[in-house]
Amino acid sequence: MPQGMVIKSTGSWYAVAGDDKQVVMCRLRGKFRLEGIRTTNPVAVGDRVVFEMEPGKDTALITNIPPRTNLIIRKATRLSSAAHIIAANLDYVMLVATITQPRTSTGFIDRFLATAEAYHIPAVLVFNKIDLLETREGQEVLNHMSDIYRNAGYPVIHVSAYTGQNIDSLQQFLKDKVVLFSGHSGVGKSALINRLVPGLNLRTGAISDKHQKGKHTTTFAEAIALPDGGWLVDTPGIKEFGLYDLEKETLAQRFPEMRRLMPHCRFANCTHMHEPDCAVKKAVNDGALASSRYQNYLNMMLNDYSNDN
Repeated sequence: MPQGMVIKSTGSWYAVAGDDKQVVMCRLRGKFRLEGIRTTNPVAVGDRVVFEMEPGKDTALITNIPPRTNLIIRKATRLSSAAHIIAANLDYVMLVATITQPRTSTGFIDRFLATAEAYHIPAVLVFNKIDLLETREGQEVLNHMSDIYRNAGYPVIHVSAYTGQNIDSLQQFLKDKVVLFSGHSGVGKSALINRLVPGLNLRTGAISDKHQKGKHTTTFAEAIALPDGGWLVDTPGIKEFGLYDLEKETLAQRFPEMRRLMPHCRFANCTHMHEPDCAVKKAVNDGALASSRYQNYLNMMLNDYSNDN
């Protein structure tokens, strides 16, 4: 039977790019809906599926969904007991962030990166709109933020969708890969994709003057074929990123720089909050571990995961 990758979901229908490069509209056989999966979407963009053409039609039925290599999920917006699968079978996740217009909070960045770590998906941090950082102060903030995440172990790329600066650096990560693009509304994901895929002309949105927040321009996840090979999964702008099904006992392991220090703590079950001889707290006090990362870790441990501070 033919196989392919789900590139778009529109309710009960899924656009599947077959291995022969043809796109077929597929629907799910009923039995898949009865498996009790605690997600709002049984099939996600990036899923590999097996399908069979319906007799006498140009549509098909999805007959099998092979196991996913990974996935990234968040809390469903209105169903606290369920999750929404953003995408599956990813080679990378790219978080697009901005220093200004709008400002991306480190709390949001760290929750997203922790989720990527939990599902073993390599993450890349992309700072867009560097053309707006003409002042010395703006450059210092950008460099400080970049140093924090490079020291944690993440690749960091500075780009401008407006001028095209460093777009080639993005392309190096994207070639022949399946990569998810995510971030707050207004950070310029659609504008970057328009740079990467000439002629696509995705609609871009303005920034709200009142709140300096982006306006949503993408309404569903969709995989876009890249000219040089690979797929870019565009996602709706996420106002909040609620962590789903992550145990607080293992949360520190989702921070790579903390994970490296954990063997040096006195206690094997150290929470890095109140125990003596904690290597993580010592690193924070010595300036070797970013205080913002540690504070966001504490916020996740002590508060509701979905807070966007």
